[in-house]
Amino acid sequence: MNIRFYNARILTMADGCRMETGEVWVEGNRISYAGPSRPAGCCPAMPEGQKQEKKWDREIDAEGNVLMPGFKNAHTHSAMTFLRSYADDMPLLDWLNKQVFPMEAKLTAGDIYHLSKLAILEYLTSGITANFDMYLTPSTIAQASADCGFRTVMTGGLNDFSQSLEDIDRWYRQYNSENELISFELGFHAEYTTSRNLLEGMAALAEKYKAPVYTHNSESLSEVEQCMERNHMTPTAYLDSLGMFNYGGGGYHCVHVTEEDMDIFKERGMSVVTNPGSNTKLASGIAPVSRMIEKGINIAIGTDGPASNNCLDMFREMFLATGLAKLREKDASVVDADLVLYMATAGGAKAMNLKDCDTLTEGKYADMIMIDLHQPNMQPLNNISKNIVYSGSKQNVKMTMVNGRILYEDGKFNIGTSPEEIYRKANEIIGRMRG
Repeated sequence: MNIRFYNARILTMADGCRMETGEVWVEGNRISYAGPSRPAGCCPAMPEGQKQEKKWDREIDAEGNVLMPGFKNAHTHSAMTFLRSYADDMPLLDWLNKQVFPMEAKLTAGDIYHLSKLAILEYLTSGITANFDMYLTPSTIAQASADCGFRTVMTGGLNDFSQSLEDIDRWYRQYNSENELISFELGFHAEYTTSRNLLEGMAALAEKYKAPVYTHNSESLSEVEQCMERNHMTPTAYLDSLGMFNYGGGGYHCVHVTEEDMDIFKERGMSVVTNPGSNTKLASGIAPVSRMIEKGINIAIGTDGPASNNCLDMFREMFLATGLAKLREKDASVVDADLVLYMATAGGAKAMNLKDCDTLTEGKYADMIMIDLHQPNMQPLNNISKNIVYSGSKQNVKMTMVNGRILYEDGKFNIGTSPEEIYRKANEIIGRMRG
């Protein structure tokens, strides 16, 4: 479809949080224009006053609301929606070993398809236009996203118990060529779940494809201490010594990283994906985000999975990202809200290698959202970008567009399946598992 949005406040994220009034044109799945208002039939490439007829399928009056790039949820386990509020208020290792792993063993590939759709509904309500998913069956994850019209970057979850190097190699080739909505990055679960032999094989794949690698990294203090006992190095240093990050990549959580670890991230051009909600709920700690920023490390934001969060809400994550950093440093000035908004959009796109989804500019994919300013929590309009981070919520997401398609608008979904059917399947799945 060709859609013209007019009377909008445009936050492109191409120039910080500077906002301008104007319109955005979407032709097919790309942005063809974002800038000052123009006569409806006037192409920006033509001289002023000269007309070129354009036919729009829809013309949408934004009514002064904000159009901006969609949020990028840079660390997810989408299908873990089935464990939302099932395994809570437990220590991390008990949570994993006594609740999560036994229930995951009962999942089928078909279950993961339906449960991923449930997560996609929630992503859309939170203005999330792409996610970075690590889970068990990439084929059904990819199918769920493609069927919904949602953008998903997948990464491997290789460990000693599931998936294989051959799987990762095959998926990397397959899912980077089939569908423009789906891509795949090399990855493994974590140092503590993956043998050295497999880690060396993963580093060899990185060398083969000259590709980045992603993994959970230094999420808990015990994880780091155990790695030090085994390898006499932190997880970051140990993995780097294997050549894992010669072509970059990223780490999820990175709560208990050292100065030397952060230097490796900077030197290798790696991204940190901070998960403040999950880390708070599991009492893992607070990542040194302020120090990472000082070192010039790219930072993205993720919700983690709905079993550990339990909410897939980028607004809550943004507030926690800045709020917890201020508490950690005992300094209310650190991790400015405008920088957090960058982390949740362009920073996430960079971490996920979504080079054409980072800003609201001509030629980029039309992955964007409309933020409703006509709500009490957005008024007065003293500083709109800070309003979004500090007082924004899902209620302010008026529209979510992915790849030029409006998938969520004014509380209604357009993903080809009714929400009630998705809810029914999710409850059926967890009911079967619980016996």
